Amino acid sequence: QVQLVESGGGLVQAGGSLTLSCAASGSISRVNNMGWYRQAPGKRRELVATMTRGASTNYADSMKGRFTISRDNAKNTVYLQMNSLKPEDTGVYYCYADLAGGVVSYWGKGTLVTVSS
Repeated sequence: QVQLVESGGGLVQAGGSLTLSCAASGSISRVNNMGWYRQAPGKRRELVATMTRGASTNYADSMKGRFTISRDNAKNTVYLQMNSLKPEDTGVYYCYADLAGGVVSYWGKGTLVTVSS
């Protein structure tokens, strides 16, 4: 089992920045991908960005250039630096992790990001 705990959400004005963190614990030696998804009110959960243990990244097109994912394997933590935030970035941001092979995945409880106009 892998436990994921997010932090760093909050209220920010449009154009501002916010950094999310997600700390993993448990059977972390088997974790490959770690990253972030988000769910806006009334919408489906969508990919934000993920990063493999080897530092390969995958971003949703709409996040490229504004959001940066990073990962500290020694601290078992993944970060999401969000810049130039827009009201449409509002939502619950969920930390994600999967094991090698991608068959087993884990989710955090989510952290709320609210961007005011």
